[in-house]
Amino acid sequence: MVDFNSIGKTHNQKESTSKPVEQNLKGWPYNWWRLMDNYKIGVIPLPLFIIAGILIFTEVLVTGKLPSEIVVMVVTCAFFGFLCGEIGKRLPIVGKMGAAAICATFIPSALVYYGILPTPVVEATTKFYKDTHILYLYICCIIVGSIMNMDKKTLIQGFLKIFGPMVCGEIVGMLVGVGVGYLLGLTPFETFFFLVLPIMAGGVGEGAIPLSIGYAAILGMEQGEALGRVLPIVMLGGLTGIICGGVLNRIGKAYPHLTGNGRLLPASEEDEITDKKATKADSVIDVTTFASGVLLAAILYMVGMIGHKVTGIPAPVGMLFAAVFVKLISGVSPKVLSGSQVVYKFFQTSVTYPILFAVGVAITPWDKIVSAFTLTNLAVIVCTVVSLVTTGFFVAKKLGMYPVDAAVISCCQSGQGGTGDVAILTAAERMELMPFAQIATRIGGAINVSVSLLILGNFLV
Repeated sequence: MVDFNSIGKTHNQKESTSKPVEQNLKGWPYNWWRLMDNYKIGVIPLPLFIIAGILIFTEVLVTGKLPSEIVVMVVTCAFFGFLCGEIGKRLPIVGKMGAAAICATFIPSALVYYGILPTPVVEATTKFYKDTHILYLYICCIIVGSIMNMDKKTLIQGFLKIFGPMVCGEIVGMLVGVGVGYLLGLTPFETFFFLVLPIMAGGVGEGAIPLSIGYAAILGMEQGEALGRVLPIVMLGGLTGIICGGVLNRIGKAYPHLTGNGRLLPASEEDEITDKKATKADSVIDVTTFASGVLLAAILYMVGMIGHKVTGIPAPVGMLFAAVFVKLISGVSPKVLSGSQVVYKFFQTSVTYPILFAVGVAITPWDKIVSAFTLTNLAVIVCTVVSLVTTGFFVAKKLGMYPVDAAVISCCQSGQGGTGDVAILTAAERMELMPFAQIATRIGGAINVSVSLLILGNFLV
């Protein structure tokens, strides 16, 4: 039998011995160390945060430009990303409902549009984001780490069962969205193809752009005009999804029996014992194990890239299937699995807000978002997303899944692609659900776009 009292004592002893600075020590460098250990902006100690800001603005003021090389960009994105995230966390009420992710993405977008963020910072961040495709590294490390952290039964059943809430949610969301649009004076055609469908299309690259190309070919519109109408709706749908993710997180904390805190299904007792043994067997993580976890994620992403060229399946989805296969056949050792989990934790805690800042600067057009802020559009978008998420919640509950976590995946169906998944899961504090979010966004979005354009081209025009 496990002695929980002894575990508590051991934990407390570890905490007391791990304190970096004794409280009774005064003067230099102890006061400085205490300031560094006890005050942080995100994960950055306050003194280092201030120094980083001084260095960035000194570089901009002295040279008139900012290098886009990775060392400078790590400092820049970390400084602004955690600053915007901290602002969101400290907002009253909404600070606990996903405001950090919203602020980390949309404050930079607004600062760029109004010319407040220095031009060298904007140019360097945009170049870095687009040249390096850093988002793909983030997503692949999160996906692989999440999958390697799941027990096999939950993994298989989760992928099979998640389609129930997804499909039901989309059907109800589409019906409600078109109905609300009709009541507000819009035609069903306009509401569905220019408001509801863009929300569930899977983001920008996989959703808005293919839709604009299809509309241009079928409806005789200019692609730029079609994209200009669709893109703001995608953005607002993602914003609504982020808010819903934050609300679901609060529901999960208020009613713990409704959530698995990142699990879709309760784990079987056998799988839990197996995973605990594997973790205990190699609980000491060294640098090489961490490196192996990063390399595993990168290799699996390359598998997805090659699969994309052969089959046309998006690289993140191909990587996801490859990671599931590796997990199911026990293709890597418990030590490397644990390394993947540490990599996941590192990216979740330390890279999310810097990534969201880069996304806000590089690919989030503030003017397009503002232009779509009409009462009619907002009513249709909010009703569509809320009905989608609510349906996912109750269908998941009927299927024996954790309803809060399944509903978070439903939020991702309205997200802005991979970046939207990151923001929504950050607001919901359930980054472990990234594999399922990618299924909802990539596969769900591709099916919605393909079927809708097929119907539009063959039956409605």
